[in-house]
Amino acid sequence: MSHIPPSLEKIIEKLSKFPGIGKKTAQRLGLYILKASSDEIYSLAQSLCDVKDKIKKCEICHNISETSPCGICADPRRDNKILCIIEDSSDILLLEKTGYNGHYHVLDGVISPLDGIEPEDIHLDDLLEKSDNYAELIIATNAGIEGDTTSLYIQKLLSEKNVNISRLARGIPVGGNLEYVDEATLTRAINDRVEFND
Repeated sequence: MSHIPPSLEKIIEKLSKFPGIGKKTAQRLGLYILKASSDEIYSLAQSLCDVKDKIKKCEICHNISETSPCGICADPRRDNKILCIIEDSSDILLLEKTGYNGHYHVLDGVISPLDGIEPEDIHLDDLLEKSDNYAELIIATNAGIEGDTTSLYIQKLLSEKNVNISRLARGIPVGGNLEYVDEATLTRAINDRVEFND
């Protein structure tokens, strides 16, 4: 029998559904909420409601934004010759840290027949249309069966277009030790090796 009050138990249950938050972390967060001031909690609740009410998808790239077009699509300083194709809006946060300065196209998923996700379920139709506006398309789907399937599908879809198509390099991470690298990663690193340039 639980000695946690039902209202707190409900909060813990809801918090534990968030990715990366286990039961213990959810319990700590629930206890923090219990101790926080009413103003702080009402402010948090309002922020959660605002996210659901104000965030929408950019009509150009499908990124999450409060405006459409989003800040990236509207920025005239971005490189208009490069388009990076990604699975999810969260990938933009990672790629922006690398110094990438082109545009994005968010697929909002990957092809996964086992999960019932077909090519028409992700944003491929407008990718075909907008691809003519770029000199290079970088496919940045995750490594794995679904990501690779989606990448190959995009390459085939755009094979008739006059555009360079590249894929993110895969292989041994910086600082990685060969002893700890799995066979699939090592095989990909060998197959995708690069030459030294003078």
